Amino acid sequence: MPYVKKVSNAERVNFLAASKVQSFTYQVSGEGVTPNENGKKIVKVGTILPANDETAEGILYTDVDVSNGPQPGALIVEAYVLEERLPVTPDAEAKTALSKITFR
Repeated sequence: MPYVKKVSNAERVNFLAASKVQSFTYQVSGEGVTPNENGKKIVKVGTILPANDETAEGILYTDVDVSNGPQPGALIVEAYVLEERLPVTPDAEAKTALSKITFR
């Protein structure tokens, strides 16, 4: 019988206010990401990329494991979002840059 070790439970907070979402593939970088207790570098769902400032292009749709380098992920560019459910409050500059995302 193979050995299987359960490492975590999936916990995903729904931050979408509507089901209509437009996303595109985005190369997620691992720069500045701290490894978790299992040594994995995970960029969390709801992260504003590439940064929470005037350079913002979208919001990450799912967790992305960048332990072995940059990986593709889904970046939301158009949607209705519940701001208080995001992992980090969007800066005013990020909100301006994310012109097709409506924060509620």
